[in-house]
Amino acid sequence: MRSSAVIRLLLALALLAGMLAGCGAATPAATATPAATSAPTATTAPTATPTATEAAAPTETATAAVAATVEPTAEGTTAGGGLVGHWEGAIKIEGAELIIVLDFEEAGPGYWGTMDVPQQSAADIPLANIMYDTPVVLFEAFSGDRLATFDGEIASDGTAMSGRFTQAGYEGTFEVKRVAVAEEEAKPYVEEEVTFSSAGATLAGTLSIPEGDGPFPAVVLISGSGQQSRDEEVFGFKVFSALADHLTRNGIAVLRYDDRGIGGSTGDLEHATSEDFASDALAAVQFLRGRAEVAPKAIGLIGHSEGGIIAPMVANQSEDVAFVVLLAGPATPGAQVIQEQTRLILAANGASEEDIAVAATQQAEMLDQVRSGEGWEEYQANLEQETRATVEALPTEERGQLGDVDEFVTKAIEGQLAALQSPWFQFFVTYDPIPALQQLGVPVLAVYGAKDLQVPAESNAPAMQGALEQGATADFRVESVPDANHLFQQADTGSPNEYATLPKEFAPGFLDLVTGWITEHAQAGG
Repeated sequence: MRSSAVIRLLLALALLAGMLAGCGAATPAATATPAATSAPTATTAPTATPTATEAAAPTETATAAVAATVEPTAEGTTAGGGLVGHWEGAIKIEGAELIIVLDFEEAGPGYWGTMDVPQQSAADIPLANIMYDTPVVLFEAFSGDRLATFDGEIASDGTAMSGRFTQAGYEGTFEVKRVAVAEEEAKPYVEEEVTFSSAGATLAGTLSIPEGDGPFPAVVLISGSGQQSRDEEVFGFKVFSALADHLTRNGIAVLRYDDRGIGGSTGDLEHATSEDFASDALAAVQFLRGRAEVAPKAIGLIGHSEGGIIAPMVANQSEDVAFVVLLAGPATPGAQVIQEQTRLILAANGASEEDIAVAATQQAEMLDQVRSGEGWEEYQANLEQETRATVEALPTEERGQLGDVDEFVTKAIEGQLAALQSPWFQFFVTYDPIPALQQLGVPVLAVYGAKDLQVPAESNAPAMQGALEQGATADFRVESVPDANHLFQQADTGSPNEYATLPKEFAPGFLDLVTGWITEHAQAGG
């Protein structure tokens, strides 16, 4: 059985997320990694830990009872004041933390507001009964037994808001900081909406073309794991959009596209593996090959996280790939990546050595199950028994928040098994990237974030260096960006819990490193 501390943390996350995102189904202690550590990019998905409200539907949160409720401000208070704006931070309750994003606008004599819960993919949750009388702020979300109240104050300098959070008998705190939202400037280049075909799927994307006379060197951006749009947006940080903008401003054309089954793209995502995504990236290369604005001998690949596995597959299949950039690309087997990220993220989030050891043991058993592919019925029975025992051991009030226990357990087990048995996860767990890296015959730049906890530089950078030294290419470079996390933001701990609250920008030196290297090698090749 899991330690009580791990159980309490996981269930607190499930309860909090379920209450906020409007869904009673959650993943309890059956998972090895707390839901709060999940991120929709990179190799968080390989932890096989669906977010606590994986099935949450944003439409449910827009309850009619609260959808359009706007209360006037307190008498004598001017609408606008210090409340209007964009705020980012977190709710803390029962030892768990959930990222929230708040937006407030003027609405007649009062205010209109919404809340996003990025970890649960819940957006535009309407806020009700908003009152602001300097410095006091009051507002609510949801209604009935899910009513959530925020009672706080705005700091005298107007930069932060904090206070008490209550919901369904639970009490916690919230703290958010004001974040300036810059107006989007006109771009000094052309962006064209494009489509191309791949194995029966139609992929939709954006082609950014630099100013001036071409043809230009070009890159295809290959996203990390999970359901990614062309911007690879993670907690408000549009990683690929920001990268594409900088590259295009520096004379490099960029093609980024929605993953199959996402956004404007069609195709089967449920049964797809990294090999299928490699086929899509290969089709993207062929599409660029046919564009007059693109130098045909200067087409490269930039793969982020899982994309760092996919890019070598593509380069080894195509003579049209001139260079490869791997951003936080795994250079160790998938199972090792999963185990390392679990230990590191739990430690960064304050788990004890005992709790980490328990979680690691549980995860190792799960990975053994995936590799063997046998005994699923017994595994399911054990998982159900442990989950049910954990839930039934909760205090009556906490257990009541989960709704029907049988339904809760059933949904939790179904979600866990679906993730473990998916073709994508089974492929990732057993895939070793070293042979493909050694086969690469084109120039390679591999970049890691020194504080990345999802694809740790400490183990993957040396493995990458060793693979390339023993491989076919003589032109390679392996670098680590100081203080950078998995998204190459400048970070404190590197934990995914920080992603939503960090500035939506890359760490110093990252863009110059990537752009300079590409420019040098594109000129040499083109």
